[in-house]
Amino acid sequence: YFWIIITICYTLTDALCPNDDRTDSKLSHKLTAKEPLAVIYLKQSEGLRDAIRLSAIECQYQFRTERWNCSLEGRSSLLNHHNNSLRLIHRFKETAFLFAISSAGLTHSLARACSSGRMERCTCDESPDLQNREAWQWGGCGDNLKYSIKFLKHFLGQRKASKDLRARVDMHNTNAGLKTTCKCHGVSGSCAVRTCWKQLSSFHETGHLLKLKYEAAVKVHSVTNDATGETELISPKRHSYTLKNHVPRTTDLVYIEDSPSFCRPSKYSPGTAGRTCSKETNCESMCCGQGYNTQSLLVTKACHCQVQWCCYVECQQCSQREEIYTCKH
Repeated sequence: YFWIIITICYTLTDALCPNDDRTDSKLSHKLTAKEPLAVIYLKQSEGLRDAIRLSAIECQYQFRTERWNCSLEGRSSLLNHHNNSLRLIHRFKETAFLFAISSAGLTHSLARACSSGRMERCTCDESPDLQNREAWQWGGCGDNLKYSIKFLKHFLGQRKASKDLRARVDMHNTNAGLKTTCKCHGVSGSCAVRTCWKQLSSFHETGHLLKLKYEAAVKVHSVTNDATGETELISPKRHSYTLKNHVPRTTDLVYIEDSPSFCRPSKYSPGTAGRTCSKETNCESMCCGQGYNTQSLLVTKACHCQVQWCCYVECQQCSQREEIYTCKH
């Protein structure tokens, strides 16, 4: 089943594979022994492709106006190939987002597959783990988030007690991409009478939330906890005149290295030359201060659309001139 990891690494992102050397046989044994149903689902259905497509489209949408636009360029530079294993070399803010959006996509796809009956012996989540359980009524068919999260942690190769900083960062960012949605309904919003179900929010909402977390990502280094001997992620933060260590929240995205500018073509990015930008909002930033070209183009679009009986939409074709701005080479 090593092909599953290979497929995701090459199809979805420049940087998804965990920093954990393992052979085909080790990974195959780990997955088949602990999560056979999920592996079968990923192999024999659209599940994996759904997750890849979902995550890739959302990543590109969220970064459509940024210098780095979640393209697939430069992936080989971020991956080290050795003895049938893949190792992530760099840990930028962008890498943190990729881990989170990818884990969210896999979770989303598996959870929906369970609740929709596409996986045998994996159905609705009928046993919610909620605080004040007696105050809730269980209704509907919730997405089986517990099952999908359990599988995800095995699938992405998390290690419980790793002293490797990159492995800890991967684990942290994978968990940051997971979200449980539980809604409460009651009279005038008082929740005196409540019905609760677990269901994932729309993936676009998840992408937007993770983009906000990306913008507030925390740079970290590792320290050893003297009491437990375990490795922890720490972010130095200045408070008044003293330097104090800040432990990032579990919902924060974290990274180790500062990102390159992504302005010029490099092993990480194709650069921004030729990229379309908005004069009012992002041309200055997108084009890295190098200026931009302006073109006046005649664009034809559907207009004056009306719904006709029955049942189609009829539109006219209207032409208008639009100014298109692209970054200079």
